[in-house]
Amino acid sequence: MPQHGKIDYVELPSRDLAATKRFFAQAFGWEFADYGSEYVAFSGAGLDGGFHASEQVARTDTGSALVVFYSDALEDTLAKVIAAGGEVVKPVFDFPGGRRFHFTEPGGSEFAVWAEPTT
Repeated sequence: MPQHGKIDYVELPSRDLAATKRFFAQAFGWEFADYGSEYVAFSGAGLDGGFHASEQVARTDTGSALVVFYSDALEDTLAKVIAAGGEVVKPVFDFPGGRRFHFTEPGGSEFAVWAEPTT
């Protein structure tokens, strides 16, 4: 349910919508609804959103915001990302508060996954 002043939806670029859909369905179990050939909405991600066809991509090295997922099992999620065709651009590293890695999906945009610190 939408809430005043809260983030409600996010839209992200993709160079290849079909490959982006396959990747997120396989790696994270997202569902999709196509709206023409240039836009696809996603659900099941914790926050609904969509991907739009674009030659531009979201990458932190060009100043883009970074979407970060949470994982209860970082190495398992890493394996799923790789198996689905993601490319690791920053291997697992420690940061204050946990561990994470960054990857690009087949449509070109960068994301990250974090987990609690190991004990």
